[in-house]
Amino acid sequence: MTRVAAIDCGTNTIRLLVADLREPGADGPALNPVTRLNEIVRLGQGVDRTGRLDPEALERTMTVLRSYAATVRELGAERTRFVATSATRDAENRADFVDGVREVLGVEPEVVTGEEEARLSFAGTLLGVGEPDDGPGPERLVVDLGGGSTELVLGRRVPEAAYSMNTGSVRVTERHLADGVTPEAERAARDDVRFLLDTACERVPVARAGELIGLAGTITTITAHALGLTAFDPEALDGARLSIDEVLASCDAVLHSTASERESWGYLRPGRRDVIAAGALVWSEVIGRVVEETAAAGHPVTSTVTSLTDILDGIALSLADDPAPEQTRD
Repeated sequence: MTRVAAIDCGTNTIRLLVADLREPGADGPALNPVTRLNEIVRLGQGVDRTGRLDPEALERTMTVLRSYAATVRELGAERTRFVATSATRDAENRADFVDGVREVLGVEPEVVTGEEEARLSFAGTLLGVGEPDDGPGPERLVVDLGGGSTELVLGRRVPEAAYSMNTGSVRVTERHLADGVTPEAERAARDDVRFLLDTACERVPVARAGELIGLAGTITTITAHALGLTAFDPEALDGARLSIDEVLASCDAVLHSTASERESWGYLRPGRRDVIAAGALVWSEVIGRVVEETAAAGHPVTSTVTSLTDILDGIALSLADDPAPEQTRD
């Protein structure tokens, strides 16, 4: 076994996975998690408006990263990969962040493209929903709905097409829903997402999808709501299959929920409460487009599957393929 550390730094959260990788030819799971940590730091605060990482957001993130670095050392990880996504991609001053990560963690951080983000997410889902059987079969559409971007990737064992949309729970909140979900704000937000989906569907032939798999915090929250959970329950959430009607009903309920309702949901962390409505709107629009496209192709998708394995697991797995992956430098 080789112990690795994977860090995923997105627009809203920064997450750490320390895991043991199975050696080639050995029996057992490809990845044995040792610890998973997740903190909401909102690194992407204001980036959509200013184009820069906010100093307070940077400090929040670096504080958590110093803690993660200590955990990586204590657990004896032999290889570490740090991946930053949407907020860092978009920031003019991302060099400040990259320099800080390098100093604290001792590795070169990677600011990956949206397409690479999609590829890593797809690889991670195979651990949770399993690899498809050999032979022909329906393709999977994996949707990674984050704070600043949403990745769509289509394939069976490997991605065949992928696209990253500049929309997500934080970005839509700051653009349209910061003052609440009014009819006018909701209409503008939906128009914005639909415009981006038009381009996404030109790049990713979603009509070929036979299965729709969703991942990341927004989608697990919607799934928890649909299942009527009282707290975050990994066993109930991972691999949960829900009908399209069930998911869309929960999207609508979450989108139009009150602050007191959101506070009562034990599965919804405080740092996600103010952006979950926007996330629900984006997920409902993606589902609606997938259903429309697949129905026109004669095989409508009728359910969604939630995966708790995602880009973080994909990052860890990539360390087996390439101990020292090529890194993006400013």
